[in-house]
Amino acid sequence: MTMEEQHPNETAPIQPVEPAQPVETVQPIPPIQPEQAPEAAAPDVAPVRAAVGRRIGDTAFGVGRRKTAVARAAIKPGTGKIEVNGREAMEYFRRLKSLDEVNRPFGATGTAGKFDVSAHIGGSGPAAQAGALRLAISRALAAWQEDLRPALSAEGLLTRDPRMVERKKYGIRGARRRPQWTKR
Repeated sequence: MTMEEQHPNETAPIQPVEPAQPVETVQPIPPIQPEQAPEAAAPDVAPVRAAVGRRIGDTAFGVGRRKTAVARAAIKPGTGKIEVNGREAMEYFRRLKSLDEVNRPFGATGTAGKFDVSAHIGGSGPAAQAGALRLAISRALAAWQEDLRPALSAEGLLTRDPRMVERKKYGIRGARRRPQWTKR
């Protein structure tokens, strides 16, 4: 089969095409100077701080994490009562060390007995939950009053503890434990 038989309508000879006009190069747009920018483009918004709680009315909220524990705390002016997952903190955290950990932000800022705390905690164990609640309360206090932030930062209470459990690797018994070596 010939080309004309396959494509009967395309028997006209191909005409040469004239070269297109050269394309003009596009010049880059100069940056806008601050004095040229419209007022609506730069609203007066306070810079957002990373990992800060927020305050709504007479309640401040904070979220804290430690290992796999997550704590969400709400503080409001009161008598110093701390409620965790619907139970009293003394009942929830049985160790005094955990209770001391939870109360550290109030001791560092001198606000012991001035706020009631309501918290929901999940994940991990009691020690990590106490650390997560401590961070949540610290962030809520910093959101409640910005003047408390330097005292909390000086004690290291606004820093999340990044230590996590190292993952298990294939071919070995744990994160690092190797199988027992045999000589023969």
